[in-house]
Amino acid sequence: QVKLVESGGGLVQPGGSLRLSCAASGSIGSFYVMGWYRQAPGNQRELVATMNSGGGTDYADSVKGRFTISRDNAKNTVYLQMNSLKPEDTAVYLCNARQSRFGISNWGQGTQVTVSS
Repeated sequence: QVKLVESGGGLVQPGGSLRLSCAASGSIGSFYVMGWYRQAPGNQRELVATMNSGGGTDYADSVKGRFTISRDNAKNTVYLQMNSLKPEDTAVYLCNARQSRFGISNWGQGTQVTVSS
């Protein structure tokens, strides 16, 4: 039901930064949870960061201290600020949203992040 469109991916050197955006077709302030996942070739999709309706956040241990999830409710957009990027952060990053506790999970198409010198 919710359309999600990611943007902001690209090629960056190790130690660099990127900010990903996820534009949603709905009022994200009322969503139960939104988050970012990533998937590298040959790997399982893994949780990167989430934010619930109250603003609480959760991060994968591998990105704590480097990545920050945030949102702009007026723009219906969720962001992922990625700093101190490492080659192992290379993956397709996907936005996820769930409108209610037991509602369906929605996914965007993903945006490629490549960290390489």
